[in-house]
Amino acid sequence: MNAEQGMTDKAILAALGSRIRQRRLSANVTQRQAAQRAGISRLTVGALERGAPSSLTTLVQVLRALDCLDELANFLPETGPSPLQLAKLRGRQRRRARQSSAHPPAEGDR
Repeated sequence: MNAEQGMTDKAILAALGSRIRQRRLSANVTQRQAAQRAGISRLTVGALERGAPSSLTTLVQVLRALDCLDELANFLPETGPSPLQLAKLRGRQRRRARQSSAHPPAEGDR
């Protein structure tokens, strides 16, 4: 069992907020600057960093403001097609070539 699975929702929000705060500080961005870039209030950024419940929109806005929105791909990576779907997409693949009756083989190919 992962440590995150045993955590409460409140603890997970606090950990997420802490990570966002660390990312912001690593980028040398103030809460005010992050809020301006995100189009939200500084108080909202502070609340998110403290682990207060917030909307997904707020999270996306702050991640975009900190230029780390692309890291959401690590959070929930896209799943590819299943092996059965891949087989259906491929269809029946040719396994050998057949001579065409329209083009007789050349002298050296016989």
